Amino acid sequence: MNDASRGAPPRGGHWGPPDQGYAPAAPAGPVLDEHAARQTRPMPIVPDAPAGGGQDDHDRGAARLSGPLFRDERPQEPMPSEPPEPAEPQGRSRHRQPLPHEARHHGAQPQGAPRGAAPHGAPQDEAPHGEARHDAPRQPRKKKQAGRDLRAAIGVGVGLGAVIVASLFVQKAVFVGVVVVAVVMGLWELTSRLRERKEVRAPLVPLAVGGAAMVVAGYLRGAEGAWVVMALTALAVLVWRMAQPPEGYLKDVTAGVFAAFYVPFLATFVTMMLAAGDGPQRVLTFLVLTIVSDTGAYAVGWRFGRHKLAPRISPGKTREGLFGAVGFAMVAGALCVEFLIDGGTWWQGLVLGLAVAVSATLGDLGESMIKRDLGIKDMGTLLPGHGGIMDRLDSLLPTAPVVWLLLVAFVGGG
Repeated sequence: MNDASRGAPPRGGHWGPPDQGYAPAAPAGPVLDEHAARQTRPMPIVPDAPAGGGQDDHDRGAARLSGPLFRDERPQEPMPSEPPEPAEPQGRSRHRQPLPHEARHHGAQPQGAPRGAAPHGAPQDEAPHGEARHDAPRQPRKKKQAGRDLRAAIGVGVGLGAVIVASLFVQKAVFVGVVVVAVVMGLWELTSRLRERKEVRAPLVPLAVGGAAMVVAGYLRGAEGAWVVMALTALAVLVWRMAQPPEGYLKDVTAGVFAAFYVPFLATFVTMMLAAGDGPQRVLTFLVLTIVSDTGAYAVGWRFGRHKLAPRISPGKTREGLFGAVGFAMVAGALCVEFLIDGGTWWQGLVLGLAVAVSATLGDLGESMIKRDLGIKDMGTLLPGHGGIMDRLDSLLPTAPVVWLLLVAFVGGG
């Protein structure tokens, strides 16, 4: 059987298997020459597939057109019809696909992309030339959000302000008691965080007793009484710690003396302001300027802040926020000193406001440095939206001696 007869169809148009016994018909036309016979490709004889024998038409077609007919029959190599072309170098195809940057410049779509999709690298809202534009929904721009619960913070702040103002103008002794409670709670938070995070055991009992006595002494005896109680408190810390093993003694007493100075001693300047004849007005000026400074820094920094003030200490503070604190505090200082302080003038309020803005910012940064060293965000959780007591005293404590000193310099001790 030659190539020409093997590729001819059987009579009746039926392709039958070779075991049905029919003889292929003689070629009807002229006999092909030897070159044509060599160019004719053999076609395998494939039996009819039973009905429903494959999964689908594509499976049956693949079975009919590929593979040997019998297991012991090797597929015949097709005869070359054209001289082979030189092989392409390894890793390179005949038809080179455009590179991603070429497809982006020429508007080509990646393989498998749906019709009408924008070219690779093109903006999402631009469609290829000649296609209809379908505007994709844009993601809403995220708004700046405060880091705390503002409703809780405002509610707690208003509540604390009402308690402070009521105690301040009803009876001075009641306000001294409020300061003592705040000092003791602040000492408890500070010593607790030192013990938890650094294993520093500053003795709380002598600190709490000495701190309360220090605040009262500042109100009754002024700066002299406050210094004396401060020295006695430091001595009590040294003696109290001797009842424990000597390991860590130095770091424990050092932390205790630092806590006594940082919380109760600085707080005595508030009660020293209160002891003056217009003491409630002086304390109110001190509180208003500090709160206005913090509010101005927050508002301006949140809205316009771009340049970090001290990113390694407090990443949220900006230079724009500092300018806002200075501006707000100077305006509030001019108004408070002019209308609340006996014998005060507006320009003294400007100086006082500038000093308060600087000291409040430094106090906030100082406590942020302590919290960063301890690896915590807040000193406590007692005040929802604010953190702990120390998180509210951070800017008040270092500002108190500044306000006391400037008011004494401007209008006297009263």
